[in-house]
Amino acid sequence: MTLYPKLITDALATVRYPGTGKDIVSAEMVADNIRIDGMHVSFSLIFEKPTDPFMKSVVKAAEAAIHAYVSPEVEVEIAVETIKEPAPEPGEMLPGVKNVIAVSSGKGGVGKSTIAANLAVALAQLGYKVGLLDADIFGPSMPKMFQVEDARPYLETVNGRDLIVPVEKYGVKLLSIGFFVNPDQATLWRGGMASNALKQLVGDSNWGDLDYFILDTPPGTSDIHLTLLQNVAITGAVIVSTPQQVALADARKGINMYLNDKVNVPILGLVENMAWFTPAELPQNKYYIFGKEGCKQLSQELNVPLLGQIPVVQSICESGDNGMPSVLDKDSITGQAFLDLAKRVVEETDRRNREKDPTHIVEMNKK
Repeated sequence: MTLYPKLITDALATVRYPGTGKDIVSAEMVADNIRIDGMHVSFSLIFEKPTDPFMKSVVKAAEAAIHAYVSPEVEVEIAVETIKEPAPEPGEMLPGVKNVIAVSSGKGGVGKSTIAANLAVALAQLGYKVGLLDADIFGPSMPKMFQVEDARPYLETVNGRDLIVPVEKYGVKLLSIGFFVNPDQATLWRGGMASNALKQLVGDSNWGDLDYFILDTPPGTSDIHLTLLQNVAITGAVIVSTPQQVALADARKGINMYLNDKVNVPILGLVENMAWFTPAELPQNKYYIFGKEGCKQLSQELNVPLLGQIPVVQSICESGDNGMPSVLDKDSITGQAFLDLAKRVVEETDRRNREKDPTHIVEMNKK
């Protein structure tokens, strides 16, 4: 007996898909990859979802149809394919996220990541659904700050797409490039590679429904910021600085980037980190070792809110190194400061959403 493709498709046309009642050939469920080798036939059946409840029964029915209408001696090999949903378009990467908050700083060393980590945990403690993306591709610190350095996120299939499952700690969904690289080696990537990695962490991850999605951005202004602005509609930015004049000068640059006409991301406010030093044994004493109220003066000058002033306390550094964000100790000076900061961010985000139009992604004109 000689086998040919039409024999196979005629047999398969007798099989109906229970979900629609159509035969699997006219429903285009038989892939165009029928292979015949003597009495061996192989092809694929296409289903919309990997969880299709009729998948097994249809595969068995297809094999039975070939044996019944062609020959019981035919050796049938059927593969299963699922229709993968296309990757989301820029601006549609986080459909279940209500507010995207970029935590930014004009320069490094001002404690931006500490602010971002504690803000995320504080928001979770206030009852919000929170995600945190460590977008500092070249200097990821969140795995250590959350004591999850050994975590290795896995993939799960959602609607035909393989998505990264964020790590969860302290009520926060967390992803960082630090989970995917050797922590003892420098990340030597060109800008394009870093941007693509960041887009994957945003768009190819199962963030689910979130009230707040916190972006811990790299210091300064770079390709990474542009990648975020081109792919995510950022609700507002929180700018972190110390009271030092050199830090404030760089903070202005960060503010200008977000307020640029092409970007137009509202500034929710400033956070003054290392506002003063308070010794643990003298909690009432304040020593202004980096200058006094520089961020407060800048906020008044630029007419943006001062969201909080976070003191320097030895426990902040220890908490970050130990993977226990300071805000977990609600009775401490810093714990209360971070909770107050979170409440102010919620207030300013609500006000921004009431008074201003939604932010759009930045579209670059290609020449």
